[in-house]
Amino acid sequence: MRKLSYIFFGLILITSCKLSAQGYKMDFKIEGLPDTTFLLGNFFGESTYVQDTARSNHRGEFSFEGNKALESGMYFIVLDKVRLFDFVIGKDQTFTMETKHPDYIKNLKINGDTDNELFLEDMLFNAERNSEAQPFVMVLKDSLATPADKKVARENLNKVGEKVAERSKRVIQNHPDAVVSKLMRANQDIDIPEPPLLENGQVDSTWRYKYYRKHYWDGFDLSDPTLLRFSRPVYRNKLEDYFDRLILPNADSITKAIDELSVIAGKNQETYKYFIWNMTIKYQHPEIMGLDKIFVHLYDTYFASGKMDYWANEQLKNNLKERADQLRNSLVGMKAPNLIMQNQDLKRRALYDLTNKYTVIYFYDPDCGHCKKETPRLKEFYDGSKFDIGVFAVSADTSMTKMRDYIEKMKIDNWVNVNGPRTYTVLYQKQYDASTTPTIYVLNEEKNIIAKKIPAERLEEFLLRYEEVEAYQKRNKPN
Repeated sequence: MRKLSYIFFGLILITSCKLSAQGYKMDFKIEGLPDTTFLLGNFFGESTYVQDTARSNHRGEFSFEGNKALESGMYFIVLDKVRLFDFVIGKDQTFTMETKHPDYIKNLKINGDTDNELFLEDMLFNAERNSEAQPFVMVLKDSLATPADKKVARENLNKVGEKVAERSKRVIQNHPDAVVSKLMRANQDIDIPEPPLLENGQVDSTWRYKYYRKHYWDGFDLSDPTLLRFSRPVYRNKLEDYFDRLILPNADSITKAIDELSVIAGKNQETYKYFIWNMTIKYQHPEIMGLDKIFVHLYDTYFASGKMDYWANEQLKNNLKERADQLRNSLVGMKAPNLIMQNQDLKRRALYDLTNKYTVIYFYDPDCGHCKKETPRLKEFYDGSKFDIGVFAVSADTSMTKMRDYIEKMKIDNWVNVNGPRTYTVLYQKQYDASTTPTIYVLNEEKNIIAKKIPAERLEEFLLRYEEVEAYQKRNKPN
């Protein structure tokens, strides 16, 4: 019977240890804050979330406990919507922390967790280095400081930076799997060696860029969800920097880079979701003309294919589909869909009837304030341009009276003016990305789209540049 009791007790102990390993139990004591409700929060991307709640006793002691392990990353304690202090959670999720109000970091003591000991050391070390660097930063900002003073300040500031870099390398080497090491690796500068010489003895001017781009992701694991959970959005910032500075701003180059990196991010569902969604938002309304092609590719490749079904619901996918379908028929480089509508005399007029070298499609609303400013600019361009231009002006309002009054007031009766809702073809909003007004498209003689959403005051400059590029390509076209 005694032997059976020992076995039973052993089974309980093993089960208890197993639950402890799978879950979390973090004990805190904050002197000076008794009988208070605290929140456990975490970072994710650019947002913060509440994970747990606990109430302190009369000694300021409280615990967060759960059967399921928390995701690794940076967390924080909240009191009355105020973030008291940050800490990290790694593999070991059973530890204690003790501190005093109000100087939480200075008085913080940690027991049972190397991750947080390293994190605390890093915070204190960086605070000291910031204090050390401050006088040199002030000299560099001082407009009255001499060049010699600034040179010395810059040298001293570099020495402070070297101290930080050396410590980071040491921590990474000794604790490669620590949460703080992942953050340090993600923020490490890339050491670029001296470029080799070309056969002619000159330095290859592109070598540094190629090397930097090749090694850009060396210290950053795109499939590690820990990097999504820091106080600064390091994952997003890394992506923004890569796509804005290192990839050529054309749709094909960016699409290729997205597909290559998605293979790495796709090793983990959280990073895969974050990566694809971040790219989708970035290129849904791109600032650079022609990059909306990327959004269509993202929808077709990752959402329509079902790859994002593990998190994307039908409503989201339908919204993305609507946007992608709106874009896909009117991308730069494509043949513009024909529009056939009634003009002010109730006669059929077609976009394809215009035989000018260039055609401007102008979507406007007679009541739109921006349109009332843009229309005179477009008229000024049309009247003074050296190019053979035709304007196909589409009124978004159903009122033919408003359209006629607008034509008369703006003196644009020499344009082809039509009423958008009175169409003989598919609604223009489903063929062109023109849900807002004013919107301008530019077509060449073959009715291919060569520009979209371009301001009227830039049209002359654009066409000059366009013809220069066309002439250059013809001159250098292989026989």
